[in-house]
Amino acid sequence: MFHKEGHKIIGITILLFVVINLLSYYFIDTLWIQQAILAVSIILAILVLQFFRNPKRAVVTNDNQVVAPVDGKVVVIEEVFEKEYFKDKRLQVSIFMSPINVHVTRHPVSGKVAYSKYHPGKYLVAWHPKSSEENERTTVVVDNKIAGKILYRQIAGAMAKRIVNYAEEGQEVVQGSDSGFIKFGSRVDVLLPIGTKVDVKLNQKVKGGLSILAKV
Repeated sequence: MFHKEGHKIIGITILLFVVINLLSYYFIDTLWIQQAILAVSIILAILVLQFFRNPKRAVVTNDNQVVAPVDGKVVVIEEVFEKEYFKDKRLQVSIFMSPINVHVTRHPVSGKVAYSKYHPGKYLVAWHPKSSEENERTTVVVDNKIAGKILYRQIAGAMAKRIVNYAEEGQEVVQGSDSGFIKFGSRVDVLLPIGTKVDVKLNQKVKGGLSILAKV
């Protein structure tokens, strides 16, 4: 199953590779060159397909838990001052996504979207300390009846050139459901209330919609 954000790119990629290989068949007489072009085309097509994959996840919703919004590796667990929405200290958990990870963003909690805003910006590497404030990003806050307001922020990286965010203010969302997509490597920050019990460790790999980041 592939994410809808990839349908157009997948179609164009496959068409382009078919045309290239047909041209190589008619205009190149050397067999090994034809085979090399075919092999490279297949490898690149597989990479595009795996990037836009959207595996089904059997998410069990739980208002006492905050789940990982994306697949990737936990790279930050620290207290920070959140300047945009809360304007106070929060506990930040950041997940870095490599190009081989599933890039679907999922809602970490159920509730009503209290805030959703897109910010144009730079494309610093996703692990850069200033990427949370200076890179292209979207900030979403979901108000959950038990966990309270949970903020998560999609952040573009050096390779990510487009962030897709489906969350709209006033919308009721379900934990683990599709909230957006980031094209190519990037990261997502989750901002939790100070004192929240975090259930992950640095460098731990997590899966969006399934791995528990914290209990409230």
